[in-house]
Amino acid sequence: MTQTASTTDMDWMAASGRYPPRLIAAALALHDNRLGEAEPLLKGHLKDDPFDVAAIRMLAELAGRIGRYRDAETLLRRAVELSPAFTAARANLALVLYRLNRPAEAIAELNVVTAEDPDNPGHANLQAAAFGRIGQFDEAIALYQRVLADAPEQPRVWMSYGHMLKTVGRQADGVAAYRRAITLLPTLGEAWWSLANLKTVTFAEDDIAAMLAALEQPGISDEDRFHLDFALGKAFEDRRQAEQAFAHYAAGNTLRRKHIRYSADETEALVDRSIALFTQDFLADRARQGFNAPDPIFILGMPRAGSTLIEQILSSHSQVEGTSELPDIPALARRDAAYPEGLASWSAERLRELGEEYLQRTRIQRRTDRPFFIDKLPNNWAHVPFIHLILPKARIIDARRHPLGCCFSNFKQHFARGQGFSYALGDMGRYYRDYVRLMAHVDSVLPGRVHRVLYEDMVENTEATVRALLAACGLPFEPACLAFHETARAVRTASSEQVRQPIFREGTEAWKPFEPWLDPLKQALGDVLERYPVAPVTTL
Repeated sequence: MTQTASTTDMDWMAASGRYPPRLIAAALALHDNRLGEAEPLLKGHLKDDPFDVAAIRMLAELAGRIGRYRDAETLLRRAVELSPAFTAARANLALVLYRLNRPAEAIAELNVVTAEDPDNPGHANLQAAAFGRIGQFDEAIALYQRVLADAPEQPRVWMSYGHMLKTVGRQADGVAAYRRAITLLPTLGEAWWSLANLKTVTFAEDDIAAMLAALEQPGISDEDRFHLDFALGKAFEDRRQAEQAFAHYAAGNTLRRKHIRYSADETEALVDRSIALFTQDFLADRARQGFNAPDPIFILGMPRAGSTLIEQILSSHSQVEGTSELPDIPALARRDAAYPEGLASWSAERLRELGEEYLQRTRIQRRTDRPFFIDKLPNNWAHVPFIHLILPKARIIDARRHPLGCCFSNFKQHFARGQGFSYALGDMGRYYRDYVRLMAHVDSVLPGRVHRVLYEDMVENTEATVRALLAACGLPFEPACLAFHETARAVRTASSEQVRQPIFREGTEAWKPFEPWLDPLKQALGDVLERYPVAPVTTL
């Protein structure tokens, strides 16, 4: 949440002339992150006084901290309904909507918030981030500039400003913004990682010394610590000091893994159930259903497998618009609590309606009148049969990279959100294996439906691979697709600067200096590693 319960809600209680001891105790527990103590206090209070908006907001705060954003949304809407003037609750609602990948709704709430509290840089920062989420980059940058003109000593705003500048290709300005954030707050780990994540910045000795000193600061947060470790991993890797680099990558991953919930068993079970359900007969019975729009081109697979490069190539074509990693397919799939088995009872009408809804939901991301657009959420690999059912004419591109190169690239990458599998080598290997398993099944039951692009082929035989890619998308060849690095467009992923350069060949073997520490990954990959790029034959 943007504001803590122990301050904002106690202020609200004071303004209301009420100081319920149980509520004050809950606020203090929230402040100290003693969630197990706070929850029964809040629920007990609300049982006695269900209209106490401060308590409702505090319970929403608790729900947000443990990732129950839909519960938080319901609670905050209730608080705002009961007290429209409760600006803090509305601001929290905007944040929750943003985290639920509903930026347009977040902006609508923030318009009210900023009118009531125009001088709060946190509200403006969130509004700018939401503008960026829907591709309104000029508006976002202008808003950051206005905030920083009024409040220049805000390190996190400088960092967010740097993110937006990086996205639109203003790398030098982005670096300057990150450096300004670090000057103001040297322990701000995310700013250091943001510099590293550009993949084009080489840290000097004094940078390394500053990061190591930051790690020794008393009271440094876990979030700052793992960001610093990821950045130091990059710094030592650039110096070809593999042992030191891996130690920092491993420390960052271990700490990050403690703060996320991910189950490799659940991913494996989902793939098992999908393979069991989506048989050739099941799909044949539903042929010619869904919404027949050919607009979307899905690029999916593992992160760090070349999907951003493929997107940049296709977006260089006059008929294709690049958007971003869109959250809509997983959101639509989760509509059915029994997914994927629940799809067996879906009517042709429902499949068509969901395909149409996908096009409606993604329209806000479109900025041109080009007939085709790209959705490059990598994790959509788990929903390929679902995509086929609701959008039978959509193109689907599987971006694939050597398992060790791909997985180690994920291991040294801190993702802003999602990708919980990437913080342990064993989890990573199992995730890659499950991805290959499901895609092999799709190849079997829907032959030719998915076009696969091997990263190594893209590097070694660029023109032939690009021509085959365009043909698979039903697009004529255009020379601009080979000069993709010259295409000016916003890129929001970790590869933003890499795709603005010619293809980097050395990256295919970046994992080799770290091979002595990759045995857990190799063991989890099993015959998927041995047989790459051919998928092993597996059965349930």
